[in-house]
Amino acid sequence: MLMSDIVGIDLGTTNSLIGAMEAGFPLLLADADGERLTPSVVHFPANGEAIVGRAPSRMRALDPQNTIASIKRLMGTREKVRTRAGEFSPEQISALILKKLKADAERALEREVTRAVITVPAYFNDAQRNATKAAGELAGFTVERIVNEPTAAALAYGMDKLGEKSKIAVYDLGGGTFDISILELNKGVFQVIATNGNTRLGGDDIDAALVDFLADKLQVSDARLHETAIAAKHRLSAETETQIDLPFFDGENSLSFTLTRAGLDRIARPIVEKTRAHCLRSLADAKLSPADLDAVILVGGVTRMPLVRDFVRDLFQREPNTSQNPDEAVALGATLQAGILSGAVQNMVLLDVTPLSLGIETFGGLMNVIIPRNSTIPLKAGEMFTNALAGQRAMSIKVLQGEREMARDNWPLGEFELEFEPAPKGQARVGVQFEIDANGILHVLARDTKTGVEKIVEIKSAVDVSDEAVEQMIAESVEHAFDDMSERVLTEAKLKANEMLPAVRDALQKVGEDLSNEEKSRVAELMREVEAALESGEVQRLKKANAALDEGTQHLAALLVERAMDEALRRKGVL
Repeated sequence: MLMSDIVGIDLGTTNSLIGAMEAGFPLLLADADGERLTPSVVHFPANGEAIVGRAPSRMRALDPQNTIASIKRLMGTREKVRTRAGEFSPEQISALILKKLKADAERALEREVTRAVITVPAYFNDAQRNATKAAGELAGFTVERIVNEPTAAALAYGMDKLGEKSKIAVYDLGGGTFDISILELNKGVFQVIATNGNTRLGGDDIDAALVDFLADKLQVSDARLHETAIAAKHRLSAETETQIDLPFFDGENSLSFTLTRAGLDRIARPIVEKTRAHCLRSLADAKLSPADLDAVILVGGVTRMPLVRDFVRDLFQREPNTSQNPDEAVALGATLQAGILSGAVQNMVLLDVTPLSLGIETFGGLMNVIIPRNSTIPLKAGEMFTNALAGQRAMSIKVLQGEREMARDNWPLGEFELEFEPAPKGQARVGVQFEIDANGILHVLARDTKTGVEKIVEIKSAVDVSDEAVEQMIAESVEHAFDDMSERVLTEAKLKANEMLPAVRDALQKVGEDLSNEEKSRVAELMREVEAALESGEVQRLKKANAALDEGTQHLAALLVERAMDEALRRKGVL
């Protein structure tokens, strides 16, 4: 392994893996026990340091208060987990998992490992990506790239060999998250053209539903039930029925129950069915039908279930590709991406997309989108803004993430102010630029073009909303599209009216004597109609009134320009 090489890490909800390129091939590294899968579980014992992996996973039932699992679901939030060792952030718990992987890799490779590529669900937002990067840094890594899991999986499945131009769906149902992404391969470049998902939907939900079913059926709440249920679920991927035994569950009695695959399917089907809407939305965003796809690949341990494979086959109308180990595909792809960055893999590029639109709040409470969702990253985009009020000394830059037309309906990611010299209304010029780096992390720059004064902010604000709310936002943007657009149009019409009325009054004071009485009466009538339309709140009436006033004051505007030109010539001594 060369000094410049980089490890690839799948930081999973249920299990995590680490790999490195060896002799041109991606190799997943095993721990001291020869196991490549490391359970993403941390236990805080009564004495000694925290332990990570397989032994802690057996402590979940015995000491749940001090055993932390599925921490990935809390990434990007301010929630803390409380243990006997104190309070820990999701980043700190994740860092402990990454430290374990780092130690395993260094033991296997017999050298220090400091650089890494880490994968995240494609649907992770800015705060969640930042938290993942922070966890890697806490663990002692330089995080070279944050990569979307479906993109990494496409690499692992060898989708680059399909042909010069191919379209691939990646269905990723893991322990705690679900992603569906549509990728396009074109001349060695992987590009995510649409992505959707739910970062709080996965195998954990099936496990919980199965445990509830068994607890109700057997009328027990044995601490071993969770582990027993998961083992039974795994067996049913290959068998049609299995025996669940709880020997001496109360110290004396034993229980035995036969669970069939059909019975498990009835429990799991409602959870798997929740992925349908995400898949259809992703296809719609990509403007594709299932028939347009060249392949569908499966990722995540839950896709071993025959129920899931049947569901995907029916939904996408084709046999899914199951040639790779679904538990290891993302880690293999992360390792290949690490090879691309280090130069060990040639002639291949990965391009991801941002899952939600990013913008700022503008005057009137509108959301001004600077980077639309599903834009390819890394990228830069910007716009020029001006002062809404005369004498304004600063501009508040409120950074938003979401799909709604009004600022209040989107998520605030951060806010800062840029000061500038006071200027008449509409005269100041402030450039705002958004840059999303290769990790999907947002940097915002605001610059006063007159003085060159600027501020650059890396957005790290956690968004304290559940991941279900991410999905709800997109659904609501569709559900309320008509009402949102109507409100936006009305707001814009009000802003225009409130800008035109004082401007016309000012023009009448300056050059009104040059208008005929008939023209002045007509302008006054048009102004009264704008005021009445403003009062009524009727958008079409207001738009029509604005247009009529704009048209009816053309002569007045021409006189104003002529007066200004005359005054300029007088100052120069020409007149």
